[in-house]
Amino acid sequence: QVQLVESGGGLVQAGDSLRVSCAASGRTFSSYLMGWFRQAPGKEREFVAAISWSGGSTYYADSVKGRFTISRDNAKNTVYLQMNSLKLEDTAVYYCAAGAPNGNPYYTARRYYYWGQGTQVTVSS
Repeated sequence: QVQLVESGGGLVQAGDSLRVSCAASGRTFSSYLMGWFRQAPGKEREFVAAISWSGGSTYYADSVKGRFTISRDNAKNTVYLQMNSLKLEDTAVYYCAAGAPNGNPYYTARRYYYWGQGTQVTVSS
């Protein structure tokens, strides 16, 4: 069992940066693929970024590529999402998730077993 707790969300202006974190409990954190998803009001949850268990591979949605960076610190059981050049359309609740090292595509929710409660990121003009 893995419990995930996100933090670091908030209200920022367009063009600003923000880093959200996800702290995980459990001894097997380092074995999981970790992902970030987001859900805006009235929209479906969408994939944002993922990182392999070792941190050696990272994956991004086209909409955030070049602006967001996912990283992890297995010693601290934490995964991060650094968000730069934020846009109004980045406003959403951001969820972290822990999933299997292999299996369904990393950008699909069904790859992930555990989910956090989410943290709100609001970008204003």
